[in-house]
Amino acid sequence: MMFWQISWLAVLLRGGDNEDAFHNQIFRATGTLSVYNRSWSQSWGSGWFGELQTHSWKSNFGGIISLRPWSNGNFSNKEMTNMEELLQRGHNDLLHLLHNHAGKWMLEYPFVVQCMVGCELHSGEVKLDFWQFAYQGSELLSFQNSSWVPSPEGGTRAQQMCRLFNQYTFTNQVILRNLRDTCPRYLLSALDAGKADLQRQVKPEAWLSTRPNPDPDHLLLVCHVSGFYPKPISVKWMRGEQAQQGSQLSDILPNADGTWYLQIFLDVEATETSGLSCRVTHSSLEGQDIILYLDRPNSKDLIILAVMLPLLLLLTGLAFWLKKCWTHCESPPTLLPLERFQQPRDSKHT
Repeated sequence: MMFWQISWLAVLLRGGDNEDAFHNQIFRATGTLSVYNRSWSQSWGSGWFGELQTHSWKSNFGGIISLRPWSNGNFSNKEMTNMEELLQRGHNDLLHLLHNHAGKWMLEYPFVVQCMVGCELHSGEVKLDFWQFAYQGSELLSFQNSSWVPSPEGGTRAQQMCRLFNQYTFTNQVILRNLRDTCPRYLLSALDAGKADLQRQVKPEAWLSTRPNPDPDHLLLVCHVSGFYPKPISVKWMRGEQAQQGSQLSDILPNADGTWYLQIFLDVEATETSGLSCRVTHSSLEGQDIILYLDRPNSKDLIILAVMLPLLLLLTGLAFWLKKCWTHCESPPTLLPLERFQQPRDSKHT
């Protein structure tokens, strides 16, 4: 199992309405350490509430950077400084151990080590805390109660690392205290400070289009969904109540205003489009899904039609009147010479 699947799976399974989701939050801090050789490495980290990033950190750029006004909750500057020092010391100690045991642990330069630490809130109470390590994207070991446990996928490397890590009993007690006390206390205070941000709901807009298809007998249908927040969303091509299995979903990409955008594609035979629709389900819609039917005009089409139809009728009527006048008038209007409109000259000047 890929390491990063753990955190995103937890986010996607939150479910429920907006208020329930707010009281079932996960805070996680993730870190990546890229070790190129014994003298060169880079590391960076970030803090997240669900899919909302609150912090960033780089080993060679000083302390933790807060990305939201409420990112630090009610933690004082001193507490944040202590966290930065603890983070930097842990980073240096881990890098030292990796270099010293690279041969024994079969670590091949260059390599990447990832970690994820955090806590989860269910119905206002902290029910879960976690600290996990991965090597080259695969889960390696995790912290449970007060000791490290190897992952089944970690093999001999994970077992050897656990034996060494479990010898540092004082460090493990510090880790346990941070998981059981510091993380929940921070999570609750940040939830209170950032409630408006974390409960933000923005409804999506959706529209349909087609794309060129290499097969002339087929159509490539596209359903666009944009401007939604928060990120979790369900978009499907449907025929009646049956989801179309051949559809392809794009990545969810950020808009400049912090909302999200995606597309879903469906390749169909040109004669098999009847009954197709795109269904959008999102928490901001409060159960009222957006459904766009391929064979019915959408709201944008109706607005354009409502504007263009009167204009078209006016132009048609004008053209008909001009044609009728030209056909039935005895002679076209005569233009009078310009002289007839000139003012009479004063007799004194003639």
